Amino acid sequence: MKRVNTFEIVPQTKNDKECLLRLLDASASLWNELTYERRQNYFGDGDVWDTSEYRGRYNGVVGSATVQQVTRKNSEAWRSFFALKEKGEYANPPSYWGNEKDGRELRTCIRCNQYTIVWGKRSRLEIPVGQELKDEYGLGYHERLRLEVRGNPKWDGKQGRLELEYDEVSDTFRAFQPVTEPDSRLDSPLASEEAALDVGANNLVACATTTGNQYLYDGRALFGRFRETTDEIARLQSKLREGRYSSKRIRRLYRQRTKRRDHAQNALVRNLVERLHDEGVATVYVGDLTDVLETHWSVRANEKTHNFWAFKKFIHRLACVCEEYGISLEAESEAWTSQTCPECGDHKETVRHEDTLTCPCGFEGHADLTASETFLRENSDREIRPMARPVRFEWDDHDWSGKPHPHESPKEVRTNPQVASVGR
Repeated sequence: MKRVNTFEIVPQTKNDKECLLRLLDASASLWNELTYERRQNYFGDGDVWDTSEYRGRYNGVVGSATVQQVTRKNSEAWRSFFALKEKGEYANPPSYWGNEKDGRELRTCIRCNQYTIVWGKRSRLEIPVGQELKDEYGLGYHERLRLEVRGNPKWDGKQGRLELEYDEVSDTFRAFQPVTEPDSRLDSPLASEEAALDVGANNLVACATTTGNQYLYDGRALFGRFRETTDEIARLQSKLREGRYSSKRIRRLYRQRTKRRDHAQNALVRNLVERLHDEGVATVYVGDLTDVLETHWSVRANEKTHNFWAFKKFIHRLACVCEEYGISLEAESEAWTSQTCPECGDHKETVRHEDTLTCPCGFEGHADLTASETFLRENSDREIRPMARPVRFEWDDHDWSGKPHPHESPKEVRTNPQVASVGR
C-alpha cells in the first residue's frame, strides 16, 4: 500500500535557502531542456528517447544521482503519454516546468537512497548537491545540505523518491515522501456490512448503510465561499493592465480556494470512512459518474461538478482511504436512483424539487438520502435494517462534526424525519 508523507522544509540560513533554490532551479532547467528536445523529436518524427548528452553539465550543481532521477521522471511522463495514446485517449505531451522569463516551477526529485530524514524534536532532512554548490556554499566533499523539517510522518514504511518544490506565493518549501506500507493494518475479518454513496454538488455525499444509518454532508456553505473567491479573482483580473493575465495576489487566491476545497474534501472522506469502519462496513458502493459528469449543461452545475467539488479527485481520495481501512470500493451504475420512488418503484412520475422527491403514490422524502438507500438496495444482497433518523453534517472550516455531546450538536444536526422519509 503506497502512501505519501507531506511536510515543510525550512532552511535555517540565507545560504541554505539560496543553495536549495539553486538546486531546484537547475533541476527545473534540466527538465525543460530535456522536454524541449523530446518534443522537438516527437513533432519532427524523431526518436524521443534519442537525446544528447548535454545533461552532464548539470552534475556540478544538482549531482549525478539527481540528474538521473529528473531524467527518469521525465521518461516516465513520456511513457504515460504514449500509453494513453495507445488506449485511444486524449493526451498532451509532457509540458515544461515554467520558463526562465516568467518564472520556472522550482522542483526536483531525490533518489530514495540519497536522502535521509531524522524525525524528532528537531527533525531534519539531508540531501545531496553537486560539487559546484558545495564549493560555493562551503560544504565539505562528503557533506550534504541539511535542512529543518516541520511536520510529522503519517506513514511509516519503505521510502521512495523524494520530491521537493518551492511555492513562490507563500515562500514555502514542501517535500513529498512516498512510502510503501504493508497491507492495511485496519483490515477486520469480521466486517461484513455494506454502504452506498450518492455523490452530489449541493449535498456532497449522502450515505446509507445496511446497519440502518444515514449521513448527509451539506456543501452549500462551501460552494458559497468558493464562488466568493472566484468573483474576487474575476474582479482583480479585470483591473490588470493590458497584456497581464495574473498577479501574485490572484495566484494566492487560486491556491487558497483549492486548499480550502481539498481540506474539506479530505476531512469529509476520513470522517465518513472512519464512521463506516466503526460500523463494520466491508464494501462501499459509489456511482459510476462517467456519464453523469457529461450531462451537466448549466454554467452553475458545471462549476459545481468540475471545478468546485472535483469528483474524480474525490473518488480517488475515497479509494485511497477505503484501502487504508481495508474497505472495498465498488463503482456501480446509479441510473434513476435519484428519481425512483422507494415505495412503488416508479421513476417516470416522480418529481424532484431541490432536496425533496415526491411521488403520486404519496411518498415524500429527501432526494439524495432516498437515492443512497435505493442505490444500496439495488446492489446489496444483505438484509438492510430500518433506517434511523439521518445525521446532517455542516462544514465549520475545520471539521464536519462537533464534539460528542448527549444532545444534538449544531454542526451535527438530525434531519427532520418527516422530510427524510414520509410514509415509510
